[in-house]
Order: sequence, then structure tokens, then C-alpha cells
Amino acid sequence: MTTLMEWPTREPLAGIQSLELEITGKCQLSCTHCLSESSPQASHGEMAAADWLSVIIDAASLGIRKIQLIGGEPTAHPNWRQFTEAALSLGQNVEVFSNLFHVRNEWWEVFARTGVTLGTSYYSDGPDEHDRITGRAGSYVRTRKHIQEALDRGITLRAGIVGILPEQRVQEARSELISMGVAPGLIRMDRARAVGRALLPGQRPALDEMCGQCTRGRASVLPNGDLAGCVLSRDFPAGNVREARLAELLGGKGWKDLTARIPAPVRNACTPNDSSDCNPASTTACSPKY
Repeated sequence: MTTLMEWPTREPLAGIQSLELEITGKCQLSCTHCLSESSPQASHGEMAAADWLSVIIDAASLGIRKIQLIGGEPTAHPNWRQFTEAALSLGQNVEVFSNLFHVRNEWWEVFARTGVTLGTSYYSDGPDEHDRITGRAGSYVRTRKHIQEALDRGITLRAGIVGILPEQRVQEARSELISMGVAPGLIRMDRARAVGRALLPGQRPALDEMCGQCTRGRASVLPNGDLAGCVLSRDFPAGNVREARLAELLGGKGWKDLTARIPAPVRNACTPNDSSDCNPASTTACSPKY
């Protein structure tokens, strides 16, 4: 296998610091609010492993220092460890955003690598409520068990809590995570955004539903190769990496036009009325409930 060399440090193109790679739509869960409408029946999409590796290499050459592997469930993709190793070899940091429903023993070594962090979603301290949201019985028990194992192994873990149901026990979920050992500063909250399964009947995707951070320091590549401002703004692509290189897309008119259409972030707004970051694992809480 060819050894990949780290690219010289440079300012990232278009100010992109982080690139989300939605490497699959397949997932063991069928969450009621899922932005990508992932499920056990979904596919890995049109992007081949070689396509993803090309995007990772291009991202490194453009100065993008962080890669997030997301899905669906990224560990359901047969090449997720290869993508992680490729990014690390290029000097990039990698976050694996997993539901932690299923973790093979050999994966812990990857999660513990220098430069790798682990992200996950958590919905409630009540098993029934958590499982109701994920659509999979036993998901609370398994996710909680693997969160605790990650912490016991000294693995850096971030958790996102999304408010979906009326009177959902989001604050109790946060307290439980803290009691398990998750650092309070690594627990973020957001509301469910009207994307994917969270769309109401007759509702259409809209950019004003976004938090304002799409394209501003981040970008995403979806399973079909579409380039988006983030995984939540998936319905507004600015080109496709199977048709043009990442540098061409980020420096092109489509990306510039998309950036101009994204509403400016709401400053001093209380999360999740408008969060500081549209990634549900990267938002700040400020009210008693959230």
C-alpha cells in the first residue's frame, strides 16, 4: 500500500476547517428525525471507496485539517477504518460519529488512536423514550454500555442530544452523561431541524431552517457525491465530487452562491432556538431544559 505523506500546512480553501463525509446511509437504527432517512435497508450510496479516498486526499491538500465520518452509521461501511487511516496519515484529525449500537472489539484500538475522537447521539435517560426515538429496542442499553466503555478506555467522546419529543428528558440525559464521565463541555444540544424525516407533512426543505453555520468553516460530501454546506443542508448541493474536484467546487460559483444564500447566524440566541452550530454534537446549551 502506498504510504501517504502529510501535506504542508496552509490556509484552508474557502475557510473550510472541517469536512463531513457521509459515507453511508445504512444504519441499524431508524430514528424518527433522521436527516438522511437512514435505515438498515439503505445503501452506501454511489461513492466508491476510491472516491472517498480521493476526497480525503484533496481535503488535506486544501488545508482542511478535520474529517468527520458520519452516516447513517459510518462503521457500517466496510472501508471506514481505511478512510480513518488515510486521513490520519495525512495529518488530519478524524471524528467517527457513531450511534455506538454495535462496536467490535478491534474497533476500540482505532477509536483510541491519537487524532481520533468519537461522537455519538443520546436522547434520554429513559430506555423506552430513547428506543422510541431510535426505532430500535435495546438501543439505549447498548449505546450507554459502549459510551461507558469508551470513557473507561480513556477515549475522547462527544455527545449530542437533540430535542424531538414533547417533554423529552433532554436535561436528564445530559445529567446522566455527566455522571458517566462525559465532560460537560463535550455535551451539546440542538432542536430537531426540518430535514429528512423531521419534515412535517407538506413542508419543504428551506435554508432558513439552518443555524447559519453551513458553508462557514465547514462542508459536507454526501453518499451520492453531492457537496453541501453541511449534512443538514443536503437539499441544496453546490456540485458533485464525482464530476469535479473538491478544489474546483469550493472555489466555484455554486459554492459562492450557496454561501450567499445561507442566512447569517443569529448572535446571542439561546440554543436550541438557534444553535451555535448545526452539528447536533457541536451545539451549546443555555436554558434549563436544553
